[in-house]
Amino acid sequence: MRAPNPQTFNRSRPTDPVRFRGHRGGVIAMHRALTHFRLGPMNVLTSVSLFLFFSWVWVAFLPWVCRLWSSAFAFALQNLPLDARLDTAEHGTHLFHLEIPYLRVEPVLPTLTTWSLTCAVTLLLFAASFFLPKRLVPLVYLLRAVLLVQASALIFFALFPTRFPHTPDGYLEALVTSGAGLISVVPLLFGFTYYIFDFGLLRKALLTALTMTHLSLFLPFQVLLQALVLQKTVLFMPLLYIVFGMPLDVMLIIAVYSWGMTWSFRPAPLANR
Repeated sequence: MRAPNPQTFNRSRPTDPVRFRGHRGGVIAMHRALTHFRLGPMNVLTSVSLFLFFSWVWVAFLPWVCRLWSSAFAFALQNLPLDARLDTAEHGTHLFHLEIPYLRVEPVLPTLTTWSLTCAVTLLLFAASFFLPKRLVPLVYLLRAVLLVQASALIFFALFPTRFPHTPDGYLEALVTSGAGLISVVPLLFGFTYYIFDFGLLRKALLTALTMTHLSLFLPFQVLLQALVLQKTVLFMPLLYIVFGMPLDVMLIIAVYSWGMTWSFRPAPLANR
């Protein structure tokens, strides 16, 4: 019996090229974030420092931001066809007191005309989704998911119109409060998902400042638009909450984060190349 050749064990197995091919035959390259990921001590120190800095800045300026939101709501009440009044919700402790502004809107149940018109539009859009081209399949499923939410609201208000437990006041207050809370955790989210990559201190700080500023300016517009809808009827509150509430804010963070991930990394030191 012939002894096995030692060189056979040192020879690496050939890589199966099919594993790195897409469904169209193209080569699937490793994601650029993985090829440049270097979690060194400086990246960890930068992550902690940026998290502490932006968290401190946000806590210090949050009362000013709330006053800015309150001024925006007051200006809108004078210039928009909005039947609402401005109120504040107090949060915090004796060490940190915060007054979060929100809008009070009277709850209005859907009339038969509103319910029928909304039902007709929902059915029409659902039927139209079957005629969209195949290249728009993601949009088709997104549209049908949105229509499913609205259809569930239509069924509920058709069967139990007086048992809807939520009011526009509580919803709009929660929308502002949750929006402020989401902005507060942006430094923490980026600390685990963006600061660990070697983009440089200035770019990490710039992306964080842009994200928090954008959400702070977007929130009053989001609240005012939803208040304009809710003053007509609470029929659309489930759709606003599930699709255009917190999920929309999270999608904005993901969009800015994705844009930041397209920025170029800092060049690696010569010793590590």
